Amino acid sequence: MIASKAFSRNLLPPVLLLLVVAAMWLTHALLPRASALPEPYRWFGLVPLALGVAAAIAARAQFARAETEINTFAEPTRLVTEGLFRWSRNPMYLGMGLAAAGMATLSGAATSFLLALAFVVVVDRWYIAFEERRLRARFGAAYETYARSTRRWV
Repeated sequence: MIASKAFSRNLLPPVLLLLVVAAMWLTHALLPRASALPEPYRWFGLVPLALGVAAAIAARAQFARAETEINTFAEPTRLVTEGLFRWSRNPMYLGMGLAAAGMATLSGAATSFLLALAFVVVVDRWYIAFEERRLRARFGAAYETYARSTRRWV
């Protein structure tokens, strides 16, 4: 139990994304793949990939400017509600989810789309749920007001 807790606290979202992308590449390279998307359409994956990376970087920069904690499992120090956070409570996760969808599209393999979906579900149920509990405890009514006026994803 203690080891699994330490592991879960060290598995930060960008690391999980890299593991998912590596699993996409590995399954694409090693397993017979049923193509879910014909070849010419796969290049459209560059759009969500680029948008996702840009959103995640921009949201990360907002955290840096606000001088607040970015580590998922650290104590939150400031509630950021401006910029991208005005439209989404989780623009970094949204960006990573878009990047995963873009990578799946570039791959075209059905397993890659399942892995991208799994990433979004884990982010939603594990990371975001954890962070929301911490934010509610730390910022109380201010967070509740923000959560009522801003969607979790988009």
